[in-house]
Amino acid sequence: MATPPVILLLSGSLRSGSTNEIVLRTAQEVAPPEVRAVAYDGLAALPHFNPDDDTDPLPGPVAALRAAIDGAAAVLVCAPEYAGTLPGSFKNLLDWTVGGTEIGDKPVAWINAAAPGRGQGAEATLRTVLTYTGARVVETACVRIPVDRTMVGPDGLITDADARRQLSDVLIRLLSAAGEGTDTGTGTDTGTGRS
Repeated sequence: MATPPVILLLSGSLRSGSTNEIVLRTAQEVAPPEVRAVAYDGLAALPHFNPDDDTDPLPGPVAALRAAIDGAAAVLVCAPEYAGTLPGSFKNLLDWTVGGTEIGDKPVAWINAAAPGRGQGAEATLRTVLTYTGARVVETACVRIPVDRTMVGPDGLITDADARRQLSDVLIRLLSAAGEGTDTGTGTDTGTGRS
């Protein structure tokens, strides 16, 4: 039996137990059997981006990031907004993807876990950088799922049935886009992300 394709989960928050981490851990929990949702946990280890270091041999954490992206069929991001944009640590991660080809034409989407009306700056930055890298934003898989602590159970996972269904649907849409090679979606329910 073939190994299911991987959807790589990128949290934009370094804070332990952040809403972003909760969203992505729940996505792992509700992933349909035809996909493996795998969390990337190397954000804190990435060095500050320096173009002089963006050559072979790459710094170990950067090589590991690019290998994880390369081995994935698609990428799902849940990132917070900080001071009107992405946190510096996550922008740093994105900067390290620019010099490689791994994310080019890769289906990518994001979850906005913020309260309504928040996170537009983070969304704008994320969209700009992903477009610059050639990543393929899957519009129908970019959704807003506002999460508050009343929706989180003792195990640190989202308990709300509708939110869990939406997360499963996002993974299915990303997987479909990866299989098709193109995104034919025209959805406008785009997310932004916040801790």
